[in-house]
Amino acid sequence: MDPGMSIPIVSISRIAERVGQEVRLRGWVRHHRSSGKLQFLTLRDGAGEIQAIMSKGILGEEQFSLAKHLTQESSLAVTGVPRAEARAPGGYEIEVTALEIIHLAEPFPVQPKEHGVGFLMDHRHLWLRSTRQQAILKIRHAIIKACRDFFDEREFVLIDAPIFTPNACEGTTTLFQTQYFEETAYLTQSGQLYEEAAAAAFGKVYCFGPTFRAEQSKTRRHLMEFWMVEPEMAFAGLPDAMDLAEAFVAMVVERVLETCRNELQVLERDVSKLEAIVPPFPRLTYDEAILRLQGLGSSIRTGEDFGADDETTLSQQFEKPVLVHRYPAKIKAFYMQPDPDNPDRALCMDMLAPEGYGEIIGGGQRIHDYGTLAARLQDHQLSAEAFQWYLDLRRYGSVPHAGFGMGIERAVAWICGIAHVRETIPFPRMLYRLYP
Repeated sequence: MDPGMSIPIVSISRIAERVGQEVRLRGWVRHHRSSGKLQFLTLRDGAGEIQAIMSKGILGEEQFSLAKHLTQESSLAVTGVPRAEARAPGGYEIEVTALEIIHLAEPFPVQPKEHGVGFLMDHRHLWLRSTRQQAILKIRHAIIKACRDFFDEREFVLIDAPIFTPNACEGTTTLFQTQYFEETAYLTQSGQLYEEAAAAAFGKVYCFGPTFRAEQSKTRRHLMEFWMVEPEMAFAGLPDAMDLAEAFVAMVVERVLETCRNELQVLERDVSKLEAIVPPFPRLTYDEAILRLQGLGSSIRTGEDFGADDETTLSQQFEKPVLVHRYPAKIKAFYMQPDPDNPDRALCMDMLAPEGYGEIIGGGQRIHDYGTLAARLQDHQLSAEAFQWYLDLRRYGSVPHAGFGMGIERAVAWICGIAHVRETIPFPRMLYRLYP
């Protein structure tokens, strides 16, 4: 409560518990219209929306007149008694008995009309207040909470990986380089290598944080800065990683369906497509996937990596995510374990989301033999000295181990059913976008 106030301040999301009781609400004006001696506000507080009715007879001439000047996004506090009203935003309304204008906003630049993408991105700090953007980011919140709950409930230990790293994880061509006192450092591409060290200490671990790729890409799937959740397991192989990824994605989708129905409705998402995301997921080897793609008209040849169009084409053939495994070793990272039955193939996998959304998860089994890893570093022209600590993990109690990484923004885009990842993170960093 405010000092000296006896009327409780209530979140709009809890208004159902306060029907018939005098409360105080604080928030911002979403909409405002006047009808003679009545004015109607849609008030939002970040947790919900409610219709506020202001009557000249109840408020008095002075406050009623002040209310006429309320603009979109003006901040205010209202006092009154809420009641159920099915036709009102959020299903409730409040008849205002007292009004306090905290700040009268200037004309708001983001209006409920068509704006260009450039304009909206320049005003991202204000665009976040729109109903659609709030729905997307609330679903993102639910996805992140589900990720943490999934691994916490399975006794994975959260181990934070560093942002500054001395060497590359995924490749040397997509690194953001920075000065680290007298040394050169890079912004992390992945926490995986450090999670491998942690897995040898704790058995099952995960990290969750921002990762960076300096990719010269302007596609709808790419950001320069994005978030990944990366589990790693000791005494595990490729089948364990695929089983975990399948259960993980199914649980995340189930949680969003449980907690974000209203937000999915705002986005006009076809929830029947999400309700179909239950195990088992289809699984294809890379070679089987190549044959499918060629049969669908793709010009891809065996040995080549999938492009975005190939991922889209393949994923559109399934109603569930599809796991593609055992890619050619030469197109995958240096740390991937060769398939003992076919050394030209790696024990790795990608999960492609349905409806054409493409890869959301990549992972597999890591090399656990010192000699094999040392040879792969040499093949990739990577410094054994820079990776000495990583090689050490293969000298002291090395075991088969596996894991994966899921990009949050791509998962959000798929689950929300939106076309571009720029809307899946509060302040996207793209090839030509560093503002705001």
